[in-house]
Amino acid sequence: MKIDEIDCKLLEALLEDARLSLKELASRVGLSAPSVSDRLRRLEEGGVIRGFTVDVDPSALGYLFQAIVRVRPMPGTLHVVQKLLQDIPQIVECDKVTGDDCFYARLHVRSMEELDTLLDRVSEKAETSTAVVKAQPIRRRLPPVGP
Repeated sequence: MKIDEIDCKLLEALLEDARLSLKELASRVGLSAPSVSDRLRRLEEGGVIRGFTVDVDPSALGYLFQAIVRVRPMPGTLHVVQKLLQDIPQIVECDKVTGDDCFYARLHVRSMEELDTLLDRVSEKAETSTAVVKAQPIRRRLPPVGP
């Protein structure tokens, strides 16, 4: 789907604050609210906008530690390990990657003991290498919007 400069401005405004009203969005891009509504619907239907969400701080929910786990399944266990990872709710993101490891999983835990317990779930089927996140100087973000 091709997006134009106005679409880019809409996306940038929504990235700053996804709760902006149609009236405010329209004001920012110089269109009427119905025109903005049509554009947003087109961006959703075209798969550019996948959804509107809320950003929750895991530490406010008691998740004090974040870790990135590289997972290398034992031969013949790829699909089993993938299912095991999917069944761990503390894993908030997981990428299937090329290279020596098959998965990179990001997870949040309340304690180091909880981390050990979760890793034990996959230890019979995969080797893991874990890095505890000290800081996140770049939070998850999109690449630049627009041409």
